[in-house]
Amino acid sequence: MALEIVRIPVLSDNYVWLVHEPVSGETMVVDPAVAPPVLEKAEELGWKISQIWNTHWHPDHTGGNAEIKQATGCTITGPAAEAGRIPTLDVQVKGGDAVRLGDVTADVLDVPAHTAGHIAFHFAEDGAAFVGDTLFAMGCGRLFEGTAEQMFGNMRALEALGDDTAIYCAHEYTLSNGRFALTVEPENTALVQRMAEVVALRDRGEPTVPTTIALEKATNPFMRATSVAELAARRAAKDAA
Repeated sequence: MALEIVRIPVLSDNYVWLVHEPVSGETMVVDPAVAPPVLEKAEELGWKISQIWNTHWHPDHTGGNAEIKQATGCTITGPAAEAGRIPTLDVQVKGGDAVRLGDVTADVLDVPAHTAGHIAFHFAEDGAAFVGDTLFAMGCGRLFEGTAEQMFGNMRALEALGDDTAIYCAHEYTLSNGRFALTVEPENTALVQRMAEVVALRDRGEPTVPTTIALEKATNPFMRATSVAELAARRAAKDAA
């Protein structure tokens, strides 16, 4: 992988991703909830932040935009459909567009449901996708502004990125997601094995993401849902849990 990707844990369970393209030296931040830890990590690594990419408008994904922009003069790119809710946005993009980080390009995917204009960024050559709150390890985002039909479509679109694609989501929700997944498929041996690994990682205070499409196809009850109705029922059950 050409890209260098660094995880920055912030708030209670958020992950901000610092992405460095070594050929050009460009560095980008995905969904900065807050600024200080991001600026500190970039300085520690000797990386100059030139861009921020937002997947959606929620404050725990955009809260650090203004401060990082003030400190670095970076350009902020995010969903055109949510531009009215991200006042710091400089560049508006939608599904089908491409964005550049130095010498590499990412495709923009429309993945609405958690929010109405949610997008994801897919670096096809590097096999990496930044999906915000659409797909989690063994979970998916709540349907705050969209429908189960949209989320079902998102699962198919992300699944099509390929088994080896690394999925960089924005929260450490894996343990609770896995507990719910086990109520859906208690006999799923891949899921049982994965949960044992997740428990061990969390007991050591270690992260469980990024994940991969292959892992999610094997263990994620929302990606494994075979119909919109099944996904909707599982999401409702998870919300009520």
